[in-house]
Amino acid sequence: MQMAWLSWGPRHSSVVALQFQREPFVECLLQDICVADYKSLEGPLRVDGFPCTFATAEDFFFGGLAKAADVYSGSPMGSAVTAADVGTLPGLNTLGVSMARTDYAPWGGVNPPHSHPRATEILFVLDGTLEVGFVVAASRLLGRTVSRGEVFVFPRGLVHLERSVGAAPAVAVSAFDSQLPGTQAAAAALFGAAPAVPTDVLARAFRTDAGVVETIKSKFAPN
Repeated sequence: MQMAWLSWGPRHSSVVALQFQREPFVECLLQDICVADYKSLEGPLRVDGFPCTFATAEDFFFGGLAKAADVYSGSPMGSAVTAADVGTLPGLNTLGVSMARTDYAPWGGVNPPHSHPRATEILFVLDGTLEVGFVVAASRLLGRTVSRGEVFVFPRGLVHLERSVGAAPAVAVSAFDSQLPGTQAAAAALFGAAPAVPTDVLARAFRTDAGVVETIKSKFAPN
């Protein structure tokens, strides 16, 4: 909320206070679209996002969410995420939205604890049944079962998880309020960071010994 003071008259004896609401995060767009120029990643200039390049209709199309991902071979969690973000759909650049499809193996396919530092996620279950939840700052887990046709929201930046609980594979589609929400898996962030988080720090944080920490670290390739 912002306030402006107006006065008039020879001695400015009359004053009117005007209040107006300024919408947060509203950008003044200078053009209709800004298709991501992936070549900009080669440098030398890097910006927060991508500069624009010439647009075609194909820049605004992605068919990857139509196909189920393989959740069995090479997936120890029993789940797989297919992202439709600015990394795969260049037309999303500057638009502030993206989607993802997650496939889950039956009976316990897990999308392990993770967070999206740049977006809130709204998850819609297409098939199957999931147990979902997120952890608030007070270390309280807010979770429930979500079935086909139902929706659950994960607030921005909070650690959350999903697990299938039915005999059939589950599928969910998520929408994000960012063209690149980012995903930080909790376990990989702590045990697979490069340079590594010191072992003694993790041992104290998890109230265990250094040997256990080193064993866990060995299961995560450095990011």
